[in-house]
Amino acid sequence: MNGRPRRLPAETLPKELAEALRSGEFHQALRLAIAHRGLSLARLRAHLDRRGVHVGQSTLSYWQRGLRQPEVPKALPVVRALESVLQLPGDSLVVLIGPRTSRVRNGQPTASFSDLRSGEMASIVDQLLSELGAYTSSNNSNADLELLSVHDTVTFDADRRERGVQTRLVTRARRHGPDRYITVYNGDEGCRIENVELTTAEGCRVGRIRRHPGGDTLAVEFLFDRKLAEGDIHVFCFEVRDDSGSASPGYYRMFRVQCASYLLQLRFNRRALPARCTRQFRTRDDAAPVESDELPCDMGGVTSAYFRDAAPGLAGVAVEWS
Repeated sequence: MNGRPRRLPAETLPKELAEALRSGEFHQALRLAIAHRGLSLARLRAHLDRRGVHVGQSTLSYWQRGLRQPEVPKALPVVRALESVLQLPGDSLVVLIGPRTSRVRNGQPTASFSDLRSGEMASIVDQLLSELGAYTSSNNSNADLELLSVHDTVTFDADRRERGVQTRLVTRARRHGPDRYITVYNGDEGCRIENVELTTAEGCRVGRIRRHPGGDTLAVEFLFDRKLAEGDIHVFCFEVRDDSGSASPGYYRMFRVQCASYLLQLRFNRRALPARCTRQFRTRDDAAPVESDELPCDMGGVTSAYFRDAAPGLAGVAVEWS
């Protein structure tokens, strides 16, 4: 039968969702309602489109994760359409975006590695970064660099192994003084981290490297040739070469702060094309994706995933092999 879905009275909803609608936060109630209906964000957006209500999938993702709030009154038609699609009582979401809810953050949300990594991995990364002085006030260059654009190109060989990751970053200095960028690399299962090579192309040179003995993780600093002044735009490129792991399950980049533009391209060997590639965004490495969209792979063996205003979390592409 066609037509709009019937809205369910609050008492027929799961207890956790009903309580969130009565006294919780908007993002919590929205997330629980989406999960209860079993909808992906892509399907939810399609339902809204059919009602003549257009909203970006990334916006829906930010709303359900509490990184942004719907703007009142501009977003009221969207929120009411969400209530209809999700079969919620009228105005049950609308009342959660009133004055009592904080709508704007004073600054960008910043996540720690322990917020994004599970188990022992978080402590390993913290240890490596501490050895590079990344948590001291004299070496906080990443915090002082705004990420305007990141472009990763990951290359795979005929054995389905990751061979290298080329990275180009466009950054802007938030204050005077940044002169380096620190990043972490995690190899695939079976990676021999002691054999991983790092090279630079422009805008930086390799500085200190710290590797986790017997593991698959390293931290490295890329040094600039000068200290940036506040507002300076700086472009730099580097490559991580590693063909020691097993067949790759895909590639994810961790963002601790928001990135305005992230493009990830996977370049496959034509003799070993994947069965499926899926664009995904996760709030933690052990969490289910909050965004998941199947991607095409072109005749040249390249698939591309674009993320606009990527919030703290892990953005990447999952790969399934035939």
